[in-house]
Amino acid sequence: MKALKQFSIPFTGLKLGKHNFEFEIDKSFFDEFEHSLVKDGKLKAEVELDRQETMLVLSFRIAGTIKLNCDTCLSDFDQPIELEERQIVKFVEAVEEDEIEDLEIIVLPRKETAIDVAELIYEFITVAVPFINKCEQAGQACDEQMLSTLNKLAAGNEEKEEQTDDPRWEALKKLK
Repeated sequence: MKALKQFSIPFTGLKLGKHNFEFEIDKSFFDEFEHSLVKDGKLKAEVELDRQETMLVLSFRIAGTIKLNCDTCLSDFDQPIELEERQIVKFVEAVEEDEIEDLEIIVLPRKETAIDVAELIYEFITVAVPFINKCEQAGQACDEQMLSTLNKLAAGNEEKEEQTDDPRWEALKKLK
């Protein structure tokens, strides 16, 4: 958790208005999250905190690259990411159950003195990870040696399946 301490923004001493913060994100950041989709990256997060009487408005600008594994050839590649997000934090006297369930607004007790933005940044980056990861998305070519090895292994498995055909399935194969 030492790597995440820098992501805590103390807001009690800040005047009303906008304040800017910058954070560098690297491998140590992603190591703090146990089951992270992203294991490494080099990103810069700019956070603009707009302090108001009853709330905080956080604007995030995150840009850089993350390391992903290609789903086709299994090699690592750098995926560029650039995103902008916004989060509202509301101050309340006492936190009630129905306010906690509102996913759009974070609720903080008035006595809080700082807000930790590490988890928000992590969630924004994780949501930006493509569902299917391919080298071509980052403008790179797949590893040809790995592709040929995978093709050989796949061809070998098909031959084994043909040799071990169960005669009970012959009637079903005729239905094709």
